Formats: sequence, C-alpha cells, structure tokens
Amino acid sequence: MNHNYAMIMAGGGGTRLWPMSRADMPKQLLPLVEDHSMFRVSVERLAPLFPPERIYIVAGRNHVEKLRADAPSIPAQNFIVEPYGRDSGPAAALGIAVIQKRDPQAVVAILTADHHIAHKEMFRNVLGAASKLARHGHIVTLGISPSLPSTAFGYIRRGQAIKKVDDFQCYESLGFTEKPDTVKAISFIRSGEYSWNSGMFIWTAERAMSEFARQQPKMHELIMRLQPTVDTPDYDATLDEIWAEIPRISIDFAVMEGAQNMAVIPVDIGWSDVGSWDALFDVLDLDDSGNGFKGASEDRITVDTKNTLVYSDKLTVTIGIENLVIVDTQDVLMICHKERTQDVKKVVTMLRETDNTNYL
Repeated sequence: MNHNYAMIMAGGGGTRLWPMSRADMPKQLLPLVEDHSMFRVSVERLAPLFPPERIYIVAGRNHVEKLRADAPSIPAQNFIVEPYGRDSGPAAALGIAVIQKRDPQAVVAILTADHHIAHKEMFRNVLGAASKLARHGHIVTLGISPSLPSTAFGYIRRGQAIKKVDDFQCYESLGFTEKPDTVKAISFIRSGEYSWNSGMFIWTAERAMSEFARQQPKMHELIMRLQPTVDTPDYDATLDEIWAEIPRISIDFAVMEGAQNMAVIPVDIGWSDVGSWDALFDVLDLDDSGNGFKGASEDRITVDTKNTLVYSDKLTVTIGIENLVIVDTQDVLMICHKERTQDVKKVVTMLRETDNTNYL
C-alpha cells in the first residue's frame, strides 16, 4: 500500500489580488494564470503521483462546494472543512489528524492551492524524493531557488548536505528567516546559502503530531480530543467545540521555526506565489511590448502601450500608457501603477473601515 498523501491548503483570501479576488471567490478559485482555477490546476498537476483518493483538501465552509465542483474526482470525505479560518497552523493540524486516523503510516505533503508551478514533472519528482526522506524522520521543505533579493518571502538557510535522493541534493536546514529587509535579502542571495520558503512541507503524520505536541500543546490537546471522532457521528459537533478554543497561528510560527531535524531541498520548479498583481507579469505570456492580458474577451487594442497588465472581460483600449495594472470587474475598475500593487491591501482595509464591504 502506498502511504503518501497530498494535502492542499485551500483557505486564504488573496486580498492583494482585489478586486478580482473576493470573499466569495478568492484567489484559488480564479483562473489567474491558466485557463482553469488555480485550485483545479493544483490538483491536476499532482497526477499520476497522487491518485484522487490520496489527495485531501482543507478549506472553509464558504468555499467547499465550489472546490468540490472544481475537483469532482476527489472523494467527498477527503474535503476537511474548517468551521472558520484560524490560519494555517490549526488547518494543518486538523488535516493531518484526519489523515492519520485513516492511515497511521501516512506521509503528508502540505501543498498550496494558489501557487503557480511551471515545471510540473520536476515538482512531482521532488515531492517523491521528499517523501522518501521524510520516512527517515526528517521534516522536509522545498526551497525555491531565488531569482532576486525579494523582501516578500521568508528564507531558509541550508547547512551540510545530507544525501542525494532521486537526483535531488538534500541539505540540513539551519532555520527560517521571516521576510527580511532589502540589505539582508541581498546578503542572503550573495551567500548562495539561502532559498525562498515555498510554504510546502513533507513529513510523516506521526512526526507532525509530535511537533505539535512539543511546540503547541494546547492545540495538540484539542486536536487529539477530535481525532477519535473522525468518521463517526460525533465528529462535527466535536470539531465545532474544539475550534472555538483553538489558537490562531500560522504553521511557520506554530511549528516550523522551532522544528527539529529539518531538511531542505533547493529546487527550481518555476514557482510563483502569484501574491500580487505585479507578480502576474512573471508568469503570463507577454507580448513584444511587455503587456499581459487576462479575461474572457480576446478583443483588445493597444497603441503605444508598454509593460501593462489588463484583466478585463470586455474590449479594452489603451493608448500611450506604461507600467500600469488595469483590472475591470462588474462593479470595480482599478488602475494602479505596477510598482504600487502592494498597496491594494490598503484599499481593502479602507473599504472595511468605511463599511463598504459589498465590494469585498
């Protein structure tokens, strides 16, 4: 029996991609890069390494029906539903607890629903190698080969080589550094010892639960109260009961920054977290003038337009502009300088503060 599982974390709001990404249609449900939603692409690129019965989805109640419709091959019981968002730490603990109850020998790859990966076969190959390494007690993370000194990502420092697995060199991890300033990021790149933190982790379910028990004893106690009820009539009521007490914390802060016996596999898989509108320039096919286009309509007219992204379902005409992001939805038109796309989160905050939540 194959005991390798993929667990896709499908929560999150993607507020930096507003006004396309909304509470009822977040980033992972949008066709931002390919023709299908990012979630569906995330599921499909796992085949044939993981068959549908060994793919699990952790998601919120508000989105689970849309996710099921996007991935009908995945069994209904493999959708693990959070009562409401408590960040990635509790989501991971919940998902692993369910998988472990059903298969105590499980090796679980925690993956994302809203990242772009260009080199899909290499991605599957490195996941296979990481699963083998995890069986020897390591917590394995995929380190992304950095292309620039970004301050938007966390970094992982690699130490001594452990061994080669399936042509992938594995190293001990010397720890995580949260998003650094520019000076520190430049020094990381120059050292050649650092990778970006992809947020993807591979470990046995047993090892994962031991880390939660050591570092997050309250969360572990609550999850262990729930685990015996998996696949019984008491599960839903117990989940609601423990979720009200569970702390809100990311998986990085909950266990990864203090985890023992960490390993990193640096790899270039053509990865992007597509975390903001300007990140789409790196993954879309651009024309000779550096322009990118997304939307239902293929009608567009550009005159003297450079380095501009247009996301629109209608004919859009641009004349004499450059370095802009133009996003046209049914109720919002956003025009933003390419270098200011991180400020979209400020707009979302302003809309919340002024009770204009109908736009969110």
